Amino acid sequence: MARIVVVGGGYGGVTVAKGLDPLAEVILVEQKDRFVHHAAALRAAVEETWQHSIFMPYSNLLTHGTFIQGTVSRVEGTTVHVYGREPIEADYVVLASGSTYPFPAKYSSSRAQVAQARLEQLHENLRAARSVMLVGGGTVGIEFAGELAATHPDLNITIVEKEQDILSTPGYSPKLREEIKTQLAELGIRLITGSSLAYLPPFNVGELGHFTVQTVDGEEIQADLWFQCYGARANSGFLAGTSYEEALHPDGTIRVEPTLQVNGYANTYAVGDITDVRESKRADAARQQARVVIANISAQIRGEQPENVYRPTKEWVILPLGPRMGASQLLDDEGNTRILGADETAEIKGADLMVSVIRAQLNLP
Repeated sequence: MARIVVVGGGYGGVTVAKGLDPLAEVILVEQKDRFVHHAAALRAAVEETWQHSIFMPYSNLLTHGTFIQGTVSRVEGTTVHVYGREPIEADYVVLASGSTYPFPAKYSSSRAQVAQARLEQLHENLRAARSVMLVGGGTVGIEFAGELAATHPDLNITIVEKEQDILSTPGYSPKLREEIKTQLAELGIRLITGSSLAYLPPFNVGELGHFTVQTVDGEEIQADLWFQCYGARANSGFLAGTSYEEALHPDGTIRVEPTLQVNGYANTYAVGDITDVRESKRADAARQQARVVIANISAQIRGEQPENVYRPTKEWVILPLGPRMGASQLLDDEGNTRILGADETAEIKGADLMVSVIRAQLNLP
């Protein structure tokens, strides 16, 4: 029976592992002891009732395969080295190690208990704070502002964006920006664009402490807490110094073929944030990439050629501002952009944040 090692237990990794579990010996290696539903992390940062719901066990995911909590030190060909363990020899390797991002959008701790303790401290700090500064006006900064405003309506919230407008990366329509700015104004959120901070606050991210900072243009901001809402980075450090380094871009992403095979490697695939696929890094995209990998590895196991290719799908933007507000940008079958407002966005994602979908995927009640 073929052995497949999946490096990383995020959205793409669990989809690959579950899909290939009936066909091969699957070993899922993940640094964290529990799956973290990052799409709901910002809700958990402000609402205590969500603190435990975003951490889900891997125990029910695989029927035949094995879950290993461990840190991959390097991958050489199809041999996966995990700290404190014997090297794992595999027939196929799937790189699904995701990306890193500042707290609270993502957590660096390998133990859910430690991450939950940090969340508890954050909740306490938010109750004591009167003002918050968010640095970055992309989707994370905007969504976090909406969550903060919904749970702490008396909190003074400022978003600082160095570009001339929010959602500055390509792909966002002017209509979406205007709808989001209208709702931010309704929530009383201060928006400063076109100038970066002259210097950072003297406190760590999420640490309670009053401070005053200025933008390069001289605009003053006072707050009790601040958060960095930018800085995603592909989690591919374990490939540095290996033969895979030649396939890495400077930003840490790895070159993949349309089949999602790593450039130059027939039996190594990659999915999700670590790939250099030209599209926004989204959970649904990672799952769709995973389905291509499942089909291709299944074909190889049968002795056939991997012929399934991944084509980036329509860019849907679902941007909630708390459970009852937000806006979405959808494309219809003719390629025309549609903007949905608060009610429709809340219906799509705002209330549940896909928790029930992820629990079902992990075979949890």
